[in-house]
Amino acid sequence: MFTLCVVLIILASIVLAFVVLIQNSKGGGLASNFASSNQVMGVRKTADVLEKTTWGLAAGIMLLCFVCAFMSKSEYNSRYGNSTQIEQTTTSDDAAEE
Repeated sequence: MFTLCVVLIILASIVLAFVVLIQNSKGGGLASNFASSNQVMGVRKTADVLEKTTWGLAAGIMLLCFVCAFMSKSEYNSRYGNSTQIEQTTTSDDAAEE
């Protein structure tokens, strides 16, 4: 499941980079090359769709990152035990050395 989340983050990042490059910026961007799509929906509609897609992908990547962080934390705790036990062991070792 963790691997699936990582793959989804990578795919969403690639799509987000492509969508950002397509957007019409001050310098023209790549959106001017796609004239046929502008004729079908209009220039303003295309910009709205691209902007909403950008925000949606950014929010999706952020959500997937939170899910991966939560999953990795729970996997670490299940694999290596609770971190408070490690701290207690370290503290008792330090007391024995003194």
